[in-house]
Amino acid sequence: MALETKLYQRLSQQLVMTPQLRQAIKILQVSRAELETLIDEALSENPVLEEGLEQVEEERPRTEEALETNESGNEEWAMVHEQRETTNEIEPNERMGEIDWKEYLDNYRNDWHGASATAADFDEEKRNTLENTLVRAQSLHDYLIWQLRMTGITPVEESVTALILGNMDKDGYLQADIEDIAFQSGQDFDVVEGALKRIQDLDPPGVGARDLRECLLLQIRNQGKDGSVAAAIVCDHLALLESKRYDKIAKELAAPLEEVATAAGFIATLEPKPGRNFGEGDIRYITPDVFVQKIGDELVVILNDEGLPRLRVSNFYRQVLSDTGTGDAKRYIQEKMRAAAWLIKSIQQRQRTLYLVTQSIVRFQRDFFDRGVAHLKPLVLKDVAMDIGMHESTVSRATANKYVHTPQGTYELKYFFTSSLQGADGEEVSAESVKDRIREIIGTEDPRHPYSDQHIAKMLSTEHVGIARRTVAKYRGIMGVLPSSRRRQAF
Repeated sequence: MALETKLYQRLSQQLVMTPQLRQAIKILQVSRAELETLIDEALSENPVLEEGLEQVEEERPRTEEALETNESGNEEWAMVHEQRETTNEIEPNERMGEIDWKEYLDNYRNDWHGASATAADFDEEKRNTLENTLVRAQSLHDYLIWQLRMTGITPVEESVTALILGNMDKDGYLQADIEDIAFQSGQDFDVVEGALKRIQDLDPPGVGARDLRECLLLQIRNQGKDGSVAAAIVCDHLALLESKRYDKIAKELAAPLEEVATAAGFIATLEPKPGRNFGEGDIRYITPDVFVQKIGDELVVILNDEGLPRLRVSNFYRQVLSDTGTGDAKRYIQEKMRAAAWLIKSIQQRQRTLYLVTQSIVRFQRDFFDRGVAHLKPLVLKDVAMDIGMHESTVSRATANKYVHTPQGTYELKYFFTSSLQGADGEEVSAESVKDRIREIIGTEDPRHPYSDQHIAKMLSTEHVGIARRTVAKYRGIMGVLPSSRRRQAF
């Protein structure tokens, strides 16, 4: 069979991910904080894109004559108004020449941030307040170094303590052996042990420990209870304490059960992670993307546009584009205008999709918004997608990293999509409502006789919720609730 080369033409259709489409998908699935960052970057990179003025509506003229002559709307009037304000600001003051500005600046210069004064430093409205000044949280490492410097250490101790602090994790535990630190520093074991003891005497108590037992013993010693029952429990019976076997601990220590229970309560007040309060990152606050408010008997969906700039294409560059003939400048402006228009359209589409998805969730979960988590119904992405006529992937992106404020609290939109459990009467029950019921049952139990997972499953079966014991254990683990053996309290 002979081989030959031929040329064929074939017509086909395929989906191509253009840069604009990728940008629209990215804008749809980003969180609110990421969207604000993306808009700020676009405003700084695209000269054609500008932020609209929000105060124009309150300041525009209200007479019919002014509204008729101002056919172009808010933008032109805002530009004229801005020019008037600028003209008034730069009008010379009659008393300006009487002030010796050089002497004033020399005597009252503002070195607030340790740098030379700028025009913004003298503007009380633009100057940052103390609450808005950026600061870096003090780390555990810096806090310990500050204490060591205050006590005064020798150069040899400084090198050894630097190695010890460098091998300490964020919780304050030493992750290296004394032998390794002695080998790396070239010092004797006694020198390293002395440096470690010096660190363990610092604040917070328990820092520099090599395990949980040593951490708790350091805190007990710090409170002057070396020979107490608590110290004996931590030293020799920590495993029994974890399982709350107070009776066995009392028998082995030959101590009254009440005294053992009191010591266990004291141990519970100690800090197992001394470095916990020295955070490694900033606190992130949740800003709802949408609000669901109950007005009368109706639930109203309101998008949260506060803080998001109102973008528009600059009229100046529109005029420049119309006046410019051909060339690189015109092509550059056209490209930037297309990018700006697509960004504005993508943000509008994002808000519209978010609004439709939230409306659909409100329709499906009306009982939740009226009566709480116990009435949450099973819901999947396909149900909402079919309701609003969109693809499941679009709904998934629209609900990712988005939060809604409801009469029941603030929740992530993904929270309303839950799996279902088959009830005893054949009706489907939401998994989240079952978790909430398990939490309520455990919250009302007797601490001396906590409910087992099997008993909780039987209680749910009486409420027409068929659930296995292992499913109860799974949900309890997800919620961070201990098993019954570790929830039991002696007193």
